[in-house]
Amino acid sequence: MLLLKNARIASENSPVLPESDVLIVEGKIQDIGKSLTAPEGARVIDARGRILMPGMFDAHVHFRAPGFENKETITTGSEAAINGGVTGVVMMPNTRPALDSATTVATVLENATHRSRIPVYTSGCVTKNREGKELAEIEGMRGLGVKMLTDDGDTTSDPAVLLRAMQYATEFGMFFASHCEVPELAGPRALNEGVMSYRLGIKGSPACAEEIIIDRDIRLARAAGAHVHIQHVSSKLGMETIRWWKSRGDVKVTAEVAPHHLLFTDEHIGDYDTNYKMNPPLRTQADCDALLEGLIEGVFDLIATDHAPHTPFEKAQDFISAPNGITGLETALVSLYHFFVRPEKFGWDLVVKRYSAEPRRLMGLPVPTIEVGQPAECLLFDTEAETTFTQEFMKSKSQNTPFINQTLKGRVDMVILGTEVLLER
Repeated sequence: MLLLKNARIASENSPVLPESDVLIVEGKIQDIGKSLTAPEGARVIDARGRILMPGMFDAHVHFRAPGFENKETITTGSEAAINGGVTGVVMMPNTRPALDSATTVATVLENATHRSRIPVYTSGCVTKNREGKELAEIEGMRGLGVKMLTDDGDTTSDPAVLLRAMQYATEFGMFFASHCEVPELAGPRALNEGVMSYRLGIKGSPACAEEIIIDRDIRLARAAGAHVHIQHVSSKLGMETIRWWKSRGDVKVTAEVAPHHLLFTDEHIGDYDTNYKMNPPLRTQADCDALLEGLIEGVFDLIATDHAPHTPFEKAQDFISAPNGITGLETALVSLYHFFVRPEKFGWDLVVKRYSAEPRRLMGLPVPTIEVGQPAECLLFDTEAETTFTQEFMKSKSQNTPFINQTLKGRVDMVILGTEVLLER
């Protein structure tokens, strides 16, 4: 039994944070109210001044298993998630071998049951080995509970193949997540094409390389009557394209934005800092402002980190040779608070809706709430404490993040899942 006293409760439906006591018994919320009396044997925690909210859920992570365990494992990735207040994740299928069959998916899910303290779900490939040619073993993966199909890491290059996949898998209640990029336009995918790419002397990736496929894949979904989810949108016109399609109302389209595309621009790259190298690349301040507008407006249904760990050796290469991607699970919630909630650009209700509730709805999962009778799946967040993202603090196997050794306001103090306290600082 656990009694949290004087916690300020955050929900997706209200910007107001009412202060209440919350009693958790046998993994469920038994009572909420003022001045609750602790039952005999209950542990009492004074949560005054701290925010109690549902656990976050990240629908776009790379745990690198199987095949790239030198970067991340299911164990280290899930511990990183817990460290950031995340109590469920969806893995992407660009592993080795790729998650394109019932056999590979079953192996990953079996490993996750033994190696993770939180639920780990996985997407499946649209095409075999993500090569864009033949359809993957969709029916077998569906039988194991896979709902999201994606060739993430690359676009499904052949639109005829993607259309056929959409027509086939939509009948089974599956949906498609699109990594949007024309590779012939994107080039080395090092950074945004613009002032900074010219200044650094590196061929850039124009935003139209992303925007063309955003429009293409939504059009394909409309033709097939499918649901398409647009991943890690990075440009203003990309956001406006999604907004326009949503306004039509004749196609089911959802979309996500990553914290790093809200926070950083290509100018942060500075002296070729590879921690700012990602795909799609960081773009301009005008793009950041538009993406924030789209998040507040609801053009973006969810926040997802695209957690992409790489070894220090890989990221220490020259800017063009270094791999794309940054870690995000441990920094997302604190950075969202520090840069957006604290300065009142948006409230905790948006964070809970876009980084906890809507990602679960996308996956057809129950949405945890702080209500009587609900399972305990929640976290305590201290708005006055600070977090320094040192190598010792991080649980991920990799620390390729712009936040390394930085201190931000806010701290995840406790994570509760059922009868277990997963994290307590």
